[in-house]
Amino acid sequence: MGPEHAMDIVIRPETPADRAAIWDITKRAFAPMPYAGGNEQDLIDRLRDAGALEISLVADSKGRVVGHAAFSPAFAADGSPGWYALGPISVEPDLQRSGIGKALIAEGERLLRERDAAGCVLVGNPAYYSRFGFRPFPDLAPPGEPAAYFQILPLRVSNPDTVIGFHRLFYG
Repeated sequence: MGPEHAMDIVIRPETPADRAAIWDITKRAFAPMPYAGGNEQDLIDRLRDAGALEISLVADSKGRVVGHAAFSPAFAADGSPGWYALGPISVEPDLQRSGIGKALIAEGERLLRERDAAGCVLVGNPAYYSRFGFRPFPDLAPPGEPAAYFQILPLRVSNPDTVIGFHRLFYG
């Protein structure tokens, strides 16, 4: 998908009608990934069912869901409020590297800033996520997470100094 098609993509909040498409695209996007647990699509459903899918954005191309980004609450060890986690995020495999993920992350960040969020955490490839302002914070990774891939996008809190954990549903 070249730049000439970029206007075909609309980033919008998910609707109940998107649930099956989100599950399907997440499963297909993560299937070839060596780090994938294979249950990313089920995690999104569990977060939604628990009321913990704080922001759920889809990339819509003429009525077809071609990408999705989930944002859930994250929890600071020091009790400070306003933390979120990004993930899973997925894009239709044949449309990856076309700017859809970037658009989903940009809209998510805009919505987090509207909420005066402290920041957003994720576990992912630093080479990819650094372009969006995420920075490695290996010393703040929660137990059990790969410290080298733990990153924070500082928003209201410019210098995070506490461990930030993911929602309990990420762990089972």
